[in-house]
Amino acid sequence: MNTRKPDQTRQDILAAAFSEIHRQGFQAASVANILADTGLTKGALYHHFPDKKALGLAVIDEVIRPSFTAATMAPIESASSPLAALRALLDYKRETMSEEYLALGCPINNLMQEMSPLDEDFRVALSRLIGDWQDTLTRALTRARANGEVRAAVDPNQTALFIVSSLWGCIGVAKSLRSIGIYRACLGQLTQYLDTLSTPPEEIRSCL
Repeated sequence: MNTRKPDQTRQDILAAAFSEIHRQGFQAASVANILADTGLTKGALYHHFPDKKALGLAVIDEVIRPSFTAATMAPIESASSPLAALRALLDYKRETMSEEYLALGCPINNLMQEMSPLDEDFRVALSRLIGDWQDTLTRALTRARANGEVRAAVDPNQTALFIVSSLWGCIGVAKSLRSIGIYRACLGQLTQYLDTLSTPPEEIRSCL
């Protein structure tokens, strides 16, 4: 007898669905595999999600978004030195990339490439997540500019857009070429770009 609570059942489905979608892509993701991973029936799955599309959108909002927020956006949002925090984030991503993750690719990037051209609801959900990441960086760079960490001439919004695009471009190219070295080199170049945003020492001294 299945005694799992409804909330736990939903979380189990979402976790299995995320794993299946990350491995196979949304269109090729198998509901049968998700059921096998959870030990649930179709009835239990469709009790929580009316169809596969609803399940995929819930994976974006309830699995990918919270994970991305905690690991990537929150450290930048709360940092007293945003530029230093962004450098630290790039260093962490460069050092922790694995062959397995590179082969699978970034789940957000994967779904953008696969589903945004095909389904408006997916495009909107993913665009909202990308927009929130850009807004987080814009706020961080605005704070960094105000505290003198970043040059006054830097446009926070345009710079944030460039960083977001570069990050996902790095992993997309590295996945296609199956090279961690290329990924690390790309993030290294992005780190060098961040150095160009810093306020030069002579400007800092002139403000003292």
